[in-house]
Amino acid sequence: MPQQVKKKGRDRKEPFCKRLEQLFGEYPAVIVVGCDNIGSAHMQKIKKTIKGQAIFVKGKNTLIRKAIRRDEEHKERQAIVPLLKGNVGLVFAKGDLSKIKDTLLNLRVSAPAKVGILAPQDVFIEKGQTKLEPTKTSFLQALNIASKINKGSIEILQDVHLIKAGAKVGSSESTLLSMLDKKPFSYGLTCTNVYEEGKVYLAKFLDIKSHEVLQRFAAGISTVAALSLATGVPTVASVPHSIMNAFKNMIAIALETGYVFEQAAKIKDMVENPDAFVQHVVADAPKVDTGKKVEAVVEEEPKKEDKEESDDMGFNFFGDD
Repeated sequence: MPQQVKKKGRDRKEPFCKRLEQLFGEYPAVIVVGCDNIGSAHMQKIKKTIKGQAIFVKGKNTLIRKAIRRDEEHKERQAIVPLLKGNVGLVFAKGDLSKIKDTLLNLRVSAPAKVGILAPQDVFIEKGQTKLEPTKTSFLQALNIASKINKGSIEILQDVHLIKAGAKVGSSESTLLSMLDKKPFSYGLTCTNVYEEGKVYLAKFLDIKSHEVLQRFAAGISTVAALSLATGVPTVASVPHSIMNAFKNMIAIALETGYVFEQAAKIKDMVENPDAFVQHVVADAPKVDTGKKVEAVVEEEPKKEDKEESDDMGFNFFGDD
């Protein structure tokens, strides 16, 4: 009997391992996600939403580690093994990983503060009018919350730090938040790490846009080039600047000594005969025919005689014939 049970266990594990190997070969990236405090209905909603973009896989960490380690042809995948700790899952993804990450984070749902759970964040109660009845005043006093009765309901007089992050939620705190109809926590998948092309990096790096990477890369090249030029140590980044500076020095020597080479001939002509260069530029400039516009303006301008004749409007106010 024990041998039969062991054989059944192997029969169940083998298809899962093969499925995992298939997904690793089909999808180029894997997002490691935390799955704490997620119900089955919520999990099904997540799988349905990301269908077509990614596949969510969750199983025993020991089984996943075993499936990865037994693949001798792809030892680079073992970089993900140290991340398989605690309640985690794997999201096999294609395409834009940042969009998939945003989709997963947007599927978080609000939840009440249940008794005994560890608070994932600080919980504050803001001062102001509440809908609590005056009979609840003693309950607030037990929690050291200053309050008063105003217009038939309780008013909290100051902000209260009710629960600290990482602390267990007590029954009193949970009851108060329930009476105030507050759901301070939100639960869902948390993206922690990304495995891609044999490398592992933090999921927060997915928030960096491509233009930001290019800007930082360009700034780094400029810094290296400036440092190289200042110290006199040539690098790939400083070579274009060194060549350009050397060319400028050669042009300056050519202008001072009269020794002309092919690349400096045109610049020398521009310095010695700037008027000809200006005329050449003006000659090459596109011509604009403004004659018709001037004539049109002249035609539209009212004649002075017509204006003087219209001033009197045909009347003689002085009575002269």
